[in-house]
Parts: sequence; structure tokens; C-alpha cells
Amino acid sequence: MWRRAATAALSLGAGAGAVSIATSEDPAATFKVCAHLPPRLLRDSVTAATIAFDYKWSLWGLEPGTPVWQSAKHHAHLRSANRLQELCFRNGGIYIKLGQHIAQLEYVVPEEYVQTMRESMLKRCPVSSYEQVRGVFTKDLGESPETVFAEFDPAPFASASLAQVHVARTHDGQKVAVKVQHDHLTNTGVVDIATVDLLVNALHYIFPTFDYRWLVDEVRESAPKELDFLNEAKNSERCLNNFRKLSPQIAGSIYAPKVYWNLSTSRILTMEFMDAKEVTDVSGIKSIGVHPVDVSNLVSKAFAEMIFKHGFVHCDPHAANMMVRPMPQDSRKLFGWKRPQLVLLDHGLYKELDYNTRISYASLWKALVFADAKAIKENSAKLGAGEDLHALFAGVLTMRPWKRVIDPSPDHLVLGKNTDYSELQNYASLYFTEISELLRRLPRVILLMLKTNDCLRAVSHALVGGSSLESFMIIGRVSSEAVLDAKRMNRRSFLDGLKIWLEEALLEARFFTLKLMLCVMQLRKLLPG
Repeated sequence: MWRRAATAALSLGAGAGAVSIATSEDPAATFKVCAHLPPRLLRDSVTAATIAFDYKWSLWGLEPGTPVWQSAKHHAHLRSANRLQELCFRNGGIYIKLGQHIAQLEYVVPEEYVQTMRESMLKRCPVSSYEQVRGVFTKDLGESPETVFAEFDPAPFASASLAQVHVARTHDGQKVAVKVQHDHLTNTGVVDIATVDLLVNALHYIFPTFDYRWLVDEVRESAPKELDFLNEAKNSERCLNNFRKLSPQIAGSIYAPKVYWNLSTSRILTMEFMDAKEVTDVSGIKSIGVHPVDVSNLVSKAFAEMIFKHGFVHCDPHAANMMVRPMPQDSRKLFGWKRPQLVLLDHGLYKELDYNTRISYASLWKALVFADAKAIKENSAKLGAGEDLHALFAGVLTMRPWKRVIDPSPDHLVLGKNTDYSELQNYASLYFTEISELLRRLPRVILLMLKTNDCLRAVSHALVGGSSLESFMIIGRVSSEAVLDAKRMNRRSFLDGLKIWLEEALLEARFFTLKLMLCVMQLRKLLPG
């Protein structure tokens, strides 16, 4: 019976593929897509079945919550994470992008998956051969790289899930970075999304609490945009324009590489080459005369402005996508350190927050910084968490248990060097079902904010060994300014204006108090004993 079913399914698949090829406007391309489908589908099916069987078998008959059950679950997580990692590498393309998403969802997916993906997904990306690169140039620009540029290094300078970067020099002598899309993505992109969808839906069917279908929906929506490099170039220019118009006070501290439009297509992006340090290269940052703490504060300020004021957010701010250099032509120093300039790279993944969502999210963060339990509950409900999961939502955002979130002490949200992350992960494990329900409820744009939040937390930890009170003061100030701006827009009377003025005065007093406390804390660190 199973053999007949398999034969029928294979015949049906082959027949559907033949019809697709025959009726396609581009039979050759359709044939490539159909050729890629069976091996990917087979690998996905075997991986999903193996993971499902492993969990069922490993936890069979064990009492949930017991030490034996916890140990068995931990080892099943590790084995399954390694299987998923291997699947991502074998299939490549969109799968590696999915793995990178998982690596940045700390405190949202099991720690074993996060660590496994984080250790590899940003380092073992595919590399296209030079012949494949030449093929992309010939199709898109009609000439080889050697003709388009005066110099072109055939060895990639860096490689990522969707593209690789080559160093080149234009005919007028400008050093540039040329981002070239992996050629196979044209043939496998649609197939990858379909098969990933099948994998995640299969796991959800077997384990109803494992509901990460939203992640597939996000990849399905974002992948075509990330594969269009002209869209990425437009995003980079819009980002800088937003800083100039809406955040002029720090606009000079934010930079994106200049785009060479005449040397760019949807699969080739030619940009100014940036001589700067990776944002988490602490020793490198110090060597150029910039203080890591100043970099951490600038990153917090830049993304707070994007999220709470611009509503147009770079949603992939991992370490490889941000660089630092001293402010060009700037002689000013603070205690001997040069002022930093943050260089933002890879503008393919942006999300727009509508007005109501942006203000509710700003109000929520303002409430988190000031430990306002009532406002946390109110704005969590506005964002879809419901009144029953507001404490969990606050915990996912801050990585702090509820009793710490509502603690009135000024450093209640700070994660220090000695933070017990095992306690936090245990908390996440205990509430895995509730977290899955929370993710199901939240709008996808907020889920991307969670991912962005986790990326920024990792960068902060690398720069200053944790989160700092100063970074939360920045978030509190910018979110409060966004909320006040919204109230000013909606004021209808002189009395409304007076209330806004009083609220602003109260906020300034609270920030002044926080600054005094910060100074006292820093002085205590300097004193012996």
C-alpha cells in the first residue's frame, strides 16, 4: 500500500512538473525549479520526521518538569537543532536566512537552537564561484566584471546567505564594495519558501505548541524584497533622509554607504567601500580612538529614533551589518575619545510601523523604563498581547522577570556581566507554551521588533558586557518624546497644552534624577572596596 501511494505521489508530482514546464513562459527556468524541488522536499520531510520522532521517543513516559524530563528535553533540543542546522546548510539560500532569524530570537525559541544557529549561521555562508559571479554580471549588465570595473577582486571579501561582496575599483579610481547575489537563488527562492512552509506546518501539526508559522509568513513576505537590491538601495537613502528630517540632532552620526546607481541592478549592488570597524570589535574600536560605551549609546539612540519616531526600522541589526568609524572631519573629543559614527549596512529588511502601533510601542517602552505596571498592561493589550500575557510580553522584551520589571529602582532593567542567563532560559523553557501563544497573538511587525531588540541586546552585551542604565535612559527619553509629540498633534485646547507641558516638566525632573543616580553609581565603581 505504501509503495503504491509513493508511486502515485511521484507520478502525480512528475506529471504536475511536466505540465508546469510545458505551459511556462520560461521552460528552462521552470525546469530548474522543478529539479530543485524533490531533493529539498525529501530532506525537509526526513528532517521533520526525525525531529518529531526524537521528541516523542525521548520524552515518552517521562513526567513533565522532572529533572529526568528536563535533561531528556535538553538533549532532544540539541540533536534537533543540529539536524535543522545541517538542513539549512545543505539547502542553502532562504534556509540560511531562516537559520539566521532563529539565531536572533533569543528568549523566544529554545536556547539550544539559538546557540547552535548563532555559532554557525553568520560564519558558514555559501560562496558562489567566480564563473557564477560573471554569469550574474553578463545577464544583468551585459558585460563581465573586468569590463565594468577597472579592477575587480575575484575572491569575495565577505559572504552572506543571499549574496557575497567583492572589492573593486571604478574607472575613475573609486574603491567600491560590490554585492552580488548568489545565482542559484533565482531558481530556488520560491521552492525554498514552499518547502520551509511545509516543514514548519508539519512540526506544528505534530506539536501544536510549536507554532512558528509566523516566521515562515515573514520570510515569504520579506525574501522577495531582500532579493531586490535596488529596493535595498532605496531603503538606505530613505533611512538617511529620515534622520535628516526627523532626527537632525544625530543625523551626522549615522551613515550608509553611497550607492552607485549606474553600476547596480536588482542582483548587483555597487556601494562606497567603508573603512570602518565591525560594531562588536571592541579592541578595533578602541584602536581608532572611539570608546565602546559611546558606540553602545549611539546604537541605542539610532534605533530608538527609528522605532519610536521614524516608524521605518532596520530589522537586521546584527554585528556584521553595523560598522563604526570616527566622525569624519571632527576634531571634538570627550575625555580623549573621538565621537563615533555608526555605519549601517544591508538595508534589505525594513519594517514600517503604522502610527497607532508606533505610539503604543513607544508608550509601552516608556512604561517599562519607569516601571509603570498599569501602562505596561494597557499598552500590551493595545499591541495584541491581551491582559493575561502582559507580564510575559514585558519579560520577552526586557529579559527580566515581572517582579524586576515593576521594581522602582532605576537599574531594574539592567542586565549586567554577571546576569544569570541560565535562569532566564529556564524561565523561557517553563513558559514555552505561553510564549508560543504570545507570538501567535502579536502583529508580525512587533515580532520583527522582538528580533531587532534581541540583535541590539547582543551588540550591547559585546560592547559593554550587558545592558546599561544609560541605554535605558536613552530609550525612555526617545519613547517619551514620541508619546509627547503624538499628544501635541492631537491637542484640542489650551488645557491639553498645559497638561502636556506639565508632563514634559515632570519627565525632565525624572531624567535629571536618573542622571544623578547614574553619576553616583559610576563614582561608586571608581572608589576602592
